[in-house]
Amino acid sequence: MKSPLLLTLSALLVAGAARAQATLETGSQKPMPAAEWVDAATGHKVVRLTPLDGPNASFYFHNNPFVKGRGSEGDLMVYYHTTPAGKQLRLLNLKTRQTEPLSRTLKSVHGEIVGRKRREVFYQTQDTVYATHVDTKKTRLVYVFTSDFRADITTLNADETQLGGAWGSDAEKEIYRQFPAKHDFFRRIYEAELPRTLFTVGVENGKLTKLFTDNAWLNHVQFSPTDPRLLMFCHEGPWEKVDRIWTIDTKTKAIKLIHKRTMDREIAGHEFFSRDGKTIWFDHQRPRGQAFALTGTDLKTGRQKSYVHERNEWSVHYNIGPDQQLFAGDGGHEGSVAKAPDGKWIYLFRPADGKFAAEKMVRMKEHEYGLEPNVHFSPDGKWLIFRANFEGQSQVYAVEIAKSAS
Repeated sequence: MKSPLLLTLSALLVAGAARAQATLETGSQKPMPAAEWVDAATGHKVVRLTPLDGPNASFYFHNNPFVKGRGSEGDLMVYYHTTPAGKQLRLLNLKTRQTEPLSRTLKSVHGEIVGRKRREVFYQTQDTVYATHVDTKKTRLVYVFTSDFRADITTLNADETQLGGAWGSDAEKEIYRQFPAKHDFFRRIYEAELPRTLFTVGVENGKLTKLFTDNAWLNHVQFSPTDPRLLMFCHEGPWEKVDRIWTIDTKTKAIKLIHKRTMDREIAGHEFFSRDGKTIWFDHQRPRGQAFALTGTDLKTGRQKSYVHERNEWSVHYNIGPDQQLFAGDGGHEGSVAKAPDGKWIYLFRPADGKFAAEKMVRMKEHEYGLEPNVHFSPDGKWLIFRANFEGQSQVYAVEIAKSAS
């Protein structure tokens, strides 16, 4: 017998296919009258992937949430479900739209790391790291942080043998406790110059290795998708004050700056690797809030290429498609760094001649950007997947890149 939590949207999708697709303003009704519709402003089909059984959320933009399906079963996506008791990791079949629980409900859970080769999902609750197999649902203990080194995992290396992350001091944690809002703690932590340490943990042997310590806010830790020794991190803080993007070789401990600022108030941030691991891409403004581009640094040659775009097309986060020919962005609200008067859209970007040709995919007028949409390309490259609250609570959606025929 299937779990009572096992849900499906298949009936809704079949019923929707049997009639003309409704064209609606996204977020004009709370909830929307059906699980899919054509966005009236863009002509693209939007599908709610998660059931309306409470708040649901997809992963941060550079954390892969996908596992390849077996045979013709359909690819899987891991997402968060929230209940009054806490959070639970769930699996969504992108072909059938069925959902099922992956983890038990936990008071706190973070880490959100999917090992595609191992078919395990790694996550952390308090000081303990677990891994759950997506097929068998078997859960194993990976690591317990000691009281003198309470840290957080954030990434998994390319051969899936090491987890990585950063440790922060108790003094830093106290700043978070006293000033929980980002606009309150952000500058305080940067100015405190407290020690932080990059580390790895062996997936099988639980061996902790401390890589690098600095009196700087080391953050946004990501392993290369192709080089198991290459770890990227940032110097966090006000972006116009930091040379932010760095890498470290986990074997030699060699540190390298990826982008050096060359003008006053230049910023580079929200960095991520290309799919082939050859390039690090980042939001690039010269200067902050005035000129906008997505810039990539070739890790072998150091050469850079940029794709400029308009103020309204600036996005909180960008991402790159499976074939590395397309990019996407999740837009931004009027109070974001770009101060865009009409930036609340999900965007598809086609690069050409140093510029982005932008296509609006979903109008996000009714979305409150305190929840960052964090756009992902689907594994087949045909959809953009994002989270939004335009129906009244956080849910996960997909918009089809091809225009709707209806």
